[in-house]
Amino acid sequence: MIRRLFYMALGAFVALWTMRKLQALRPDHVARRTAGRVAGLADQFKDFAVDVRRQSASRETELRAQLRLDSVETRPTRYDDVKDGR
Repeated sequence: MIRRLFYMALGAFVALWTMRKLQALRPDHVARRTAGRVAGLADQFKDFAVDVRRQSASRETELRAQLRLDSVETRPTRYDDVKDGR
């Protein structure tokens, strides 16, 4: 008797769980979840891009200070000393 009651309760639980999972696969639910995930992913990408820009600007400032450069247009006075990669 107890065994039958246990399996009947287990069957009811599995049936309810399966119905809820199938209802979650309806197109309107899938579209809503997908839109939410895409929006979250776009926000994460935007935050990543902001961090990269901030860190690259910081690194550029450090390198300019080490090399004593005032601007991007500063070039060496003698071009004989510059290697052109050939």
